[in-house]
Amino acid sequence: MNLSQVLFPGEYTAAVDPQDIEFSHIVTHTSEISQGALFVCLRGTRCDSHTLVKLAEEGGAAAVIAEESAILPIDISIPVFRVASTRTTLALLYSRYCSNPQNELCMIGVTGTNGKTSTATVLYSILRSAGYKCALIGTAECLCDGTVYTLPEENRGHDRLRTMTTPDPDILYPMLRMMRSLGITHVVMEVSSHALALDKVTPIPFEIGIFTNLSPEHLDFHTDMHNYLLAKAKLFSLCKTGIFNCDSEYAEDLIAGSACRPLRAGVVWQGDYRATDIELRGTQGSTYSFNAPGLRLRVRTPLPGAFSVYNTLLALTAAIELGVPPIAAADALASPVRVPGRMEHIPTGNADLSVFIDYAHTEHALRSLLSTVRSFRKSGERIVLLFGCGGDRDREKRAPMGRVAEELADFVIVTSDNPRTEDPDSIIADILSGMRSEDTHTVIKNRRRAIEHAVTTARQGDIIILAGKGHETYEITASGVREFDERKILQAALEKRKKGDTVCEN
Repeated sequence: MNLSQVLFPGEYTAAVDPQDIEFSHIVTHTSEISQGALFVCLRGTRCDSHTLVKLAEEGGAAAVIAEESAILPIDISIPVFRVASTRTTLALLYSRYCSNPQNELCMIGVTGTNGKTSTATVLYSILRSAGYKCALIGTAECLCDGTVYTLPEENRGHDRLRTMTTPDPDILYPMLRMMRSLGITHVVMEVSSHALALDKVTPIPFEIGIFTNLSPEHLDFHTDMHNYLLAKAKLFSLCKTGIFNCDSEYAEDLIAGSACRPLRAGVVWQGDYRATDIELRGTQGSTYSFNAPGLRLRVRTPLPGAFSVYNTLLALTAAIELGVPPIAAADALASPVRVPGRMEHIPTGNADLSVFIDYAHTEHALRSLLSTVRSFRKSGERIVLLFGCGGDRDREKRAPMGRVAEELADFVIVTSDNPRTEDPDSIIADILSGMRSEDTHTVIKNRRRAIEHAVTTARQGDIIILAGKGHETYEITASGVREFDERKILQAALEKRKKGDTVCEN
């Protein structure tokens, strides 16, 4: 392909004309460089690939894309194109390389600290029920009109697809191209603050952007809530219509700073769309009155908890704004919706206990989860919470999560959860610093053994909650990514319980 087809005048400075450059593929890793590659330099947290341009030259790269301020070796013989931001340029390059598929799709983006996956999944289900050919891109799974989207095993991005909320440009834009070729018309995607801050979705014109809520998270990356909010705000500079949970304290700040058409939805706030007369029915879900200008519907959702009222309200609002008849949208909402790892009830056979798996990994999400379970547990039933915190992530949330766990659960098992390169003992110590009594918890660092302990030592009627990993079927340690499916571990532990087996705690 000719470089002038993907890099336009005004976007670069260079001593040569891009029309004189032919390239075969786009790469950001030196391990992928081969003859004719276009090498895009990126500044990362651990490596700045501007320092590796000599390797690109030696590997036969056709040209290098570098940032204006970067210092490069003076003896580089291949063409260098300077741009303001290589991350923005990378997204534009892949988008144009794939013929801008997003421009022929109705794109809906969902952002927020909590509720992204549930809101996106519910909206996807409503659209499919209404007859739209729809795709879903998110944390739990990527679906293309009901079929799971996967990458080839040999592709370097195989693990990245399942460990990222929003795929990198080299995965995202080819994915959108494939979806368009299959006749998909609507794409609902979760848009993370990382993806927004790193400009992964800059080329996408979103028809609708949805804001769920905002609470402290990823502050190791964003440094403070102001920067976190600014990252989220980028979505609403890319969309025509923004739907905001106006019960979130940050909604009005986002609305004030956006140029899109704002729609307010909520429970407390008198917004454009509102849920009233709410009835929470525990594991049986919820019912509420959906109020919009000139419209009032009684709707039912099988998803439990007050947070599900917000998620379904936002999804229902978006569906109606996209043209789905309100009654059809409400009927679709009443159908069972599987949201992997979100208040997911795990079958236990004849076992005399209940088990839920949930992705809650922030103080706010953990409080909402435990409050929901407390609202429907019966007299005498204990809530046994098993959770940990991820390594190489903001430490500030660990102690508050420990406090919430001790406050709202009857017993807590503190364990490991994706320690990455950090010492699991140090992570656990941070969690324990927020807990006051040693009688309220135990520590079992090995998560597999912790799950086995929770199941085999449970009392009759216990409600066991495995929090933090949710949909994930892997564990990230200093050694890399390895398989770790809590559902399989649970089934094995239930078999041990039936046999009367117990396990060592450490």
